[in-house]
Amino acid sequence: MQWETVIGLEIHTQLATQSKIFSGSSTRFGAAPNTQACAVDLGLPGVLPVLNREAVRLAVRFGKAIDAELAERSVFARKNYFYPDLPKGYQISQYEFPIVGEGRVEIVLDDGTVHEIGVTRAHLEEDAGKSLHEDYQGSTGIDLNRAGTPLLEIVSEPDMRSAAQAVAYAKKVHQIVRWIGISDGNMQEGSFRVDANVSVRPAGQTTFGTRAEIKNVNSFRFLERAIQFEVERQIDLITAGGKVVQETRLYDPDRDETRTMRVKEEANDYRYFPDPDLLPVQLDAAFIAAAIADLPELPDAMRERFQADYGLADYDANLLTAGRELAAFFEAVAQGSGAPKLAANWIGGELTAALNKSGLEIGASPVTADQLAGLIRRIQDGTISGKIAKQVFEALWNDGGDADQVIAEQGLKQITDSGAIESLIDSIIAANQDQVAQYRAGKEKVFGFFVGQVMKQSQGKANPQQVNDLLKQKLLA
Repeated sequence: MQWETVIGLEIHTQLATQSKIFSGSSTRFGAAPNTQACAVDLGLPGVLPVLNREAVRLAVRFGKAIDAELAERSVFARKNYFYPDLPKGYQISQYEFPIVGEGRVEIVLDDGTVHEIGVTRAHLEEDAGKSLHEDYQGSTGIDLNRAGTPLLEIVSEPDMRSAAQAVAYAKKVHQIVRWIGISDGNMQEGSFRVDANVSVRPAGQTTFGTRAEIKNVNSFRFLERAIQFEVERQIDLITAGGKVVQETRLYDPDRDETRTMRVKEEANDYRYFPDPDLLPVQLDAAFIAAAIADLPELPDAMRERFQADYGLADYDANLLTAGRELAAFFEAVAQGSGAPKLAANWIGGELTAALNKSGLEIGASPVTADQLAGLIRRIQDGTISGKIAKQVFEALWNDGGDADQVIAEQGLKQITDSGAIESLIDSIIAANQDQVAQYRAGKEKVFGFFVGQVMKQSQGKANPQQVNDLLKQKLLA
């Protein structure tokens, strides 16, 4: 039997506010446990929540970025459940009337296929605290620093049909929230977490199968592996005559498996009702306009512009718009050098390799956009060869300066004097008559030997094109 996978994702992204969504407590990561939770976060008697205006502004920016409907009126509700890290006994969230309505996100898979994934809604809510198990043998510690941290929960339609699509969608949302500055997206710190709703059904069946929800996945690699395991588990279970139970599951990366956490609750189990302490949120045109006034050019639009304006291949355009800082760096190099394709090659090759090796982000690159543009200009005008350029790049990375300075100080200027190159070739040919005879007898691979000898004798400074042209003339003479 052929099976079809159905996947929907719920992404919780922490909004980049200085204080919590309903209190003035700090959202700074890494503080000592329970030092950033005030009376409002703890739900103590007599305290009232006050909505953080900045959280609303950031939610509006996301809605605009995914071309979603923005609700003029949205309502906060109480989601009631009891867990040690939820001090109030309920979570303030949005239910029937979210701030962001239906939108869409376009993804591109590795094979180039394009899919549009629907976004059902994105709503504001507060985070819960954190249960700590590792350091408390036989018991559990509770850290309430995260309680009240502002989240935007982004709920997709069940439009994904493979783990690869789900990962591509999660990566795209991650790119968007970082690009527009609403979240740092740090998965290790819990700023971007994914819940995956996974079900299977016989191919051709229109009704959905029973889904299981995999909670709090904090890496794209784990997301893919968790979904793949869950799909196999459900198919094996159904094939063996069993039934999938609607439940919440946890992914264990050490065992590469999902396991049951609790039976899945329905919405009515949470007894949602409008929070009596919070008025409905009313958005006016002026607030929305101000929230999106400085929204940057979005990655999809920039990718298309890079292809149109700079003649980049789809692969390069996708790579260079992976992050806003990287895109700005490329554009500065492309404009400064006048050679956008060469700029894309150097950024995607030599620079990226150096950054990865050093564990640095593009914003901390020792080689600036101006320095790299200067280097590329010297390749373009024939001052240095591509091989010598790597030496110059290494010097810029380690010691700074500019390309002209390095070239002058290290004597790296390319030899373009045809007379000098011709003289060098003549001496090499005279010293290697056996290889000359082999080449003239049809052994063309020997040509590489002569090129290598010329470059060695010139310390890599001879112009490669001139070397090739002159060698062919001399060897066939």
